[in-house]
Amino acid sequence: MKKKALSLLLASTMVFSLVACGGDDSASSSSNNASTDSNAASSDSNDAAASNNDTAASNDASGDTASGEKPDYHEVLKDGLTVVVNGTLTASVDNGQADFEKQWEEAVGIDLTIQQLDHSGYTDAVGRLFASQDYPDAMIMSAEMFKQYAPTGLLWDMADAYANAEFQSRITLPAINENMKDAEGHLYAFAPAYGNGCVTYVKKAWLDAVGINIDDVKTYDDYYNMLKAFHDGDPDGNGVDGDTYGVVAAGFIGTEAPWINYLPEFWQGAFPALYQKEDGSWVDGFQEDATKEALLRMQQAYNDGAIDPETLTASTKIAREKWFSNDQKGSSGVFTYWAGTWYRTLTDNLIKYEVDEELVQLPPIKEIQDTFGGYLNREAPVWVIIDQGDPVHNQAVFDALLDTMLDGDVVQTLWVYGAEDVHWSTKAEDFTTNPGTENAKDYSYAEGEFHLKPSPNDPNTVWKKNYIDPALAISPLTNGFNDQDELAAAGNKFFTENCVDAPGTPVSETFTNESGTIFDAKMACITEVVTKNGDVDAAMQTYIDTVGPIIDQCLAELNQ
Repeated sequence: MKKKALSLLLASTMVFSLVACGGDDSASSSSNNASTDSNAASSDSNDAAASNNDTAASNDASGDTASGEKPDYHEVLKDGLTVVVNGTLTASVDNGQADFEKQWEEAVGIDLTIQQLDHSGYTDAVGRLFASQDYPDAMIMSAEMFKQYAPTGLLWDMADAYANAEFQSRITLPAINENMKDAEGHLYAFAPAYGNGCVTYVKKAWLDAVGINIDDVKTYDDYYNMLKAFHDGDPDGNGVDGDTYGVVAAGFIGTEAPWINYLPEFWQGAFPALYQKEDGSWVDGFQEDATKEALLRMQQAYNDGAIDPETLTASTKIAREKWFSNDQKGSSGVFTYWAGTWYRTLTDNLIKYEVDEELVQLPPIKEIQDTFGGYLNREAPVWVIIDQGDPVHNQAVFDALLDTMLDGDVVQTLWVYGAEDVHWSTKAEDFTTNPGTENAKDYSYAEGEFHLKPSPNDPNTVWKKNYIDPALAISPLTNGFNDQDELAAAGNKFFTENCVDAPGTPVSETFTNESGTIFDAKMACITEVVTKNGDVDAAMQTYIDTVGPIIDQCLAELNQ
């Protein structure tokens, strides 16, 4: 079954480069905000309780014994557990991963092997891993990646395991995972946190240098005039006009849903992908007039120096590092990136490279508000369990890995904050970041006071989180541990007040097989129009000639 399913995947899995949530970043969702889901909690909890009663006697899917007892995962997984992760696990090999792994093993009682693949090439790497048939027990997938794999038979249906999980009594955002079930009630993935998305950050010093108040940037024209001022003037103060740019991004279009989150002001109401309209029909947003208008806006900005030309090929890492580089020549004043924790991370890097660190967050401009209604909250990245053909084994993987992940205490703390006395501590401690500089900051904690420590690989920055963002978790810690950075908390609040759910990604056999071809055709069109001043209608016709029949087949399958 797996070999057959695999053949459907190789065309698509070898094409995309995963960027995330945070890009190299963080984590995603089907929920608008915590308030919306909290309102639904009571109803969903009742549904979950009913589901528990209906499924308690199910043995085939969950691996439960005839008496209804779960198998002992210590016995089933006596050879250990292997997981594949991307860069959203911040405790990387050089950042305390060995300590995280050791403490997890001590808490859970089995061996853990972590295989962390390169974040920017994660989808490609997973494709190669699966082609070798070297399957892990479980792994992280982006929402789009998951939807491509979900119909293949490679993933285990964890609906019963989820309904009977110990963490059910503590979930405050049940809709996140309930909404991931298919029409038949199958659940092939688990999200421990809701989505998050990108907001537009602007360097306050650059605004001051060109005499613009962020409160006056309300429309696209205002936004564009700000970008032009950043390019035409001398916002970095090096005495040279015109050697800076307005905005830099990791591509004119993203390599994963929701596609437009790195340049939302240019895309506005365009959604250049297959999406479902309010009447239920699926369409190709890339062929719509709104996309043509967006391409022409970017064409003008590219010609005017409002957009850094490196945007065409930049990865998230390149775009970030250019933005907060010590040498601001060639940098940009605007960077749209992940909300919350990244508000602090970007600020810390500006401090690290001795750049004025004050940032302001730009509320969605009028054109975004009038079309989408706000910044886009992406669908949640998820954990999946590879179906080993053994329900008992699959259930044991769920119990050891996913059920403990939200235990509210020791194991959840590991996933949220990392390893004790490595990433965080409750011991009395004093330390200073950036000592001997004007950015020096002293920290002092009493015995028993929970706090985050300096990052293992950078003692001048304070650790922030490991895998689960504490502000995004669907189930809170119950041990009282909380050290949410002031900026990160402000960033999360800003985003949830200014976001809407992104359109859902499509699930179609043809789309799974041909998504790479479709993406390449989009990039050819964008490159021709934006960077080569090509005619937008001619470029769009080339796109249609190249992948039109494929798109038509995808839409036929989606609209059945």
